[in-house]
Amino acid sequence: MASDPLSAVVTALRRDSVIPDVIPESAGFVPSVLFSVIYPGGKEAVLSTEFTREDTLEEPEINFTPMVASDKLVGDSTANSGEASYTLVMTDPDAISREEPIYREFRHWVVTGITSPAQSPSSTPGSNALKLKPATTPYRPPGPRSGSGLHRYCFLLFQEPEGNSFTIPEGAKEYGEALEERRNWKAFDFGAQYGLKLVGANYFIVRAASA
Repeated sequence: MASDPLSAVVTALRRDSVIPDVIPESAGFVPSVLFSVIYPGGKEAVLSTEFTREDTLEEPEINFTPMVASDKLVGDSTANSGEASYTLVMTDPDAISREEPIYREFRHWVVTGITSPAQSPSSTPGSNALKLKPATTPYRPPGPRSGSGLHRYCFLLFQEPEGNSFTIPEGAKEYGEALEERRNWKAFDFGAQYGLKLVGANYFIVRAASA
């Protein structure tokens, strides 16, 4: 595992084929923000953590990890000319299974207008992000089909355009909540469509029940 935490993210994404299954190899993804996902029960998703479905039933919080660089904190509003805001998506590239991903990707969650609480060298490292808007796609917990093996549940964090209150247009597919409307979505293409910059990625794994 790479010693640099940002390089370690890419190493893990390649190891479990999140690159290229979710993030194209051609994107040349280099993360600039570290974050984890914490469920109400206290379990934290940090690069390939294995969860049970029961661990993930309720909507999680997003926890930013400050990164000191050039005397500034990544994710701190002082590191940019304006306060950064983010869009987070959760997607399953293994629907219905990794061997037969006919519904790749299944869209579990899309939430815009996320901000990182201001950090300073004296503050507690890592703080829950602020969700300033209702989710565009309401959170749907993992529900892997029995016998479908391991599923990767991937979170992509996009930085929204600076100085622009980003909103997904009414009627966009991301508002679809039904099972059929969530299938065959592409998280990376979604970001490209709206001019969002991919700055972070994370994932956890759920093992489906035996058939």
